[in-house]
Amino acid sequence: MRRWDHYRFFEPSVPRRAKGGIRAQSKRGTFGESWWAKRWISVLESFDIGARLGRGRNYARSGQVLSIDIEKGNVKAKVQGSRPTPYRITIGIKPITPANWGKLVKILSHQAIFVAKLLAGEMPQDIEKVFQTAGLSLFPEKSKDLKTECSCPDWSNPCKHIAAAYYLLGEEFDRDPFLIFRLRGLSREELIRMLGSGEKETGRKKGKSKTPPAREEEKKPPASEPIPADVSLFWNGGVLTEDFFGEVQIPPVSAALLKRLGHFPFWRGKERFFDALEPIYTRASTRGLSVFLGEKNRPEDPLK
Repeated sequence: MRRWDHYRFFEPSVPRRAKGGIRAQSKRGTFGESWWAKRWISVLESFDIGARLGRGRNYARSGQVLSIDIEKGNVKAKVQGSRPTPYRITIGIKPITPANWGKLVKILSHQAIFVAKLLAGEMPQDIEKVFQTAGLSLFPEKSKDLKTECSCPDWSNPCKHIAAAYYLLGEEFDRDPFLIFRLRGLSREELIRMLGSGEKETGRKKGKSKTPPAREEEKKPPASEPIPADVSLFWNGGVLTEDFFGEVQIPPVSAALLKRLGHFPFWRGKERFFDALEPIYTRASTRGLSVFLGEKNRPEDPLK
């Protein structure tokens, strides 16, 4: 479909194939898994940007976005289009003033569940109501709340290059829920510090007593085992009991640490980071158990 700009038209362009670009990790048909990531995407799609969002999704999945740099209230990105030089993109979000952040934190400090979830790295489900109580909004409410620019010749704003960055930001919200706060002008460290100060202030107002002094027995250092006098025992160790290691078995949950860490930020591989490493964890567990039990390598040993 041709694009018209006054008396000119542009033939449909085909983007140059990018190398080492950022690739979306979400499964086909979805972008983002957490409610706050989906909320970001739904807000953008509600702006009625049209087919450019669809093309932006394709760009995000095919790795056309070369870089994304995130600062307070500002996002800069480079996207490979049809021209040799990548297009430069800026996305600006109006930050919340320090005074309004103070008002929000004061309200949050009176809700223990909100504070607990935020400190655990999770976005509370009803946090948008807190912003509404303060007369503010966490996510953009209209397209004018986002100021975007792209160096491409497309007159549409946002264009497909900006839309691609939108979707990748949505995925990043899954990994880092504090990113939306950073875009509104407050870093994770600043938020946690303010929440801590707010909790202390609330505690003083309620008349909570100060932390009692430590008892004498608590001040004493923990007892330590004496160094053995026998030199051979010192260097070689003593005899281990049969149950020293307890019950050794393959972990019931495969790649638990990998799952806890979550997605790699702005992953560039063709295969999802977790999908690539989980089979290695599974094979390593089986091999590790065999080595521990002193079994010889068998022909079917997956890591032989």
